[in-house]
Amino acid sequence: MITHPKTEELVRSVALWLEQIRPQLDPRNAFLARVAGNALATVERELTQGPAAEAEAVTLMAQLLGHQGDFEALNAELCAAIRDGRFTVETPGLLPALQTMARNQLAIDQPNYRPEGASARP
Repeated sequence: MITHPKTEELVRSVALWLEQIRPQLDPRNAFLARVAGNALATVERELTQGPAAEAEAVTLMAQLLGHQGDFEALNAELCAAIRDGRFTVETPGLLPALQTMARNQLAIDQPNYRPEGASARP
């Protein structure tokens, strides 16, 4: 049976190749290769961590809103509820849910980010 590399494996391979050639590049292209490598690393994390983060967000938003739906619809409804004042900081569960969703997205977008006073994750 023929197996194809997974998308995240292909992305990682290109990122590793860029890292290998970067020291041989002139400063401008070395910088651009680093930017490209960082973008590929974000894509890899989105592919590997994104589905679980989205599933957790859907669960949290559905609990807050009291009904099921897909990510886009629930997110739009939650944003509207916050914007028009139906949900506030006093809404039970809102802040913990938003914190969890933000942490999950930060783990994908900026995994080295540490809020002031936070310890590194194991």
